[in-house]
Amino acid sequence: MFQDSPPSAPDDSPAGLYIHIPFCLKKCPYCDFYSITDPSLQPRFLDALISEMDLVEKNGWVYDTLYIGGGTPSVLEDAVLKNIIDLAGQCFDILSDAETTLEVNPGTVTLRQMKNYRQAGINRISIGIQSFNLENLGFLGRIHSAQDSENAVKWAQEAGFENIGLDLIYGIPGQTDKLWLKDLETAVDLRPQHLSCYMLSYEPGTPLHMDLRNRTFTPLPEQRICELYETAVSFLSDHHYVQYETSNFARKDAGVRDTESALTYASRHNMKYWNFVPYTGLGPSAHSFMGQKRRWNHPSVEKYIEELSAGRLPLAGEEVLNREQQWMETVYLGLRQTKGIAVDAMEKKFGINFNARYAAIIADLEEKSLIKSSKDRCALTSNGMLYLDSIAAMFI
Repeated sequence: MFQDSPPSAPDDSPAGLYIHIPFCLKKCPYCDFYSITDPSLQPRFLDALISEMDLVEKNGWVYDTLYIGGGTPSVLEDAVLKNIIDLAGQCFDILSDAETTLEVNPGTVTLRQMKNYRQAGINRISIGIQSFNLENLGFLGRIHSAQDSENAVKWAQEAGFENIGLDLIYGIPGQTDKLWLKDLETAVDLRPQHLSCYMLSYEPGTPLHMDLRNRTFTPLPEQRICELYETAVSFLSDHHYVQYETSNFARKDAGVRDTESALTYASRHNMKYWNFVPYTGLGPSAHSFMGQKRRWNHPSVEKYIEELSAGRLPLAGEEVLNREQQWMETVYLGLRQTKGIAVDAMEKKFGINFNARYAAIIADLEEKSLIKSSKDRCALTSNGMLYLDSIAAMFI
């Protein structure tokens, strides 16, 4: 299927730096990201993180994003977070205008903390709200209230943040269109620059997945989940939020005519994951990507500390993507973005005339209003996004 020449190397786009903070006050039953609730390991973890910053390959990369995620990074002391940011700046070539994001959870932050974050150099806040509905928050095992969420947003604004993102979850058992609209309305009224709307998933190994298997609750039917997704896309579009990825929406400010200008508020860091731009991941379970190689750290704070204490990088594994894997990921990641697949780039990278090879499939999907295609781009429609996995499989 592929030409024999090697794929083109990643372009010269600046890389991204991700730091995983693996601590939470409480583990949410739906979450499959690695984290622990034992704060006693924080000092040793921080020492190990500093060691990893020193040991990890720099590759001569320049970075224009720093993303501190978790876990719940906001459980760390403000001074500790500032120290992490300062040390990252010393160890890596981070541009002065880099997008520096911190994930926070309502109920773990105050106005004073928000001001301290801003002074530490953080310029983008991502707030894990998930819902403003008390019953939904209880089902999700969240520790905060709707008032905590509203306070967190207002405190971030008061602290001077001009790039605030909110996370919401839909597809929660019992969630009606009316309740979902209420969450969306409340979020939009707070005027965040960015919204992420994630479908609730039942990941194997999580308590919520076990409850599902034990029939502790009745999940929403797939059709209802699709309707909630369509509600979000329609409502947010009407309120000037531009969808740029299947779950992500950036606000288009008043007076801005072209859609591209709205992407000022798109997550520059997350876009690296979707566009094969190199990134370095630090911390337990963090992933790194360099060209065609991907590697990942041990998903264990204890193992992470042990390896770095011995002067070794805490690598759990790595893989070199072969050409077919690269094709599969390029197709999937391209289709999940509203800009779609760059046809010329595909031909240059893989030696394949995309439109010619898949003409029949594209024509069929266009007739069903699931895809829109041109000489330069092939992108899913809003309705097509609902069938991302099955449509991507047609091109693999």
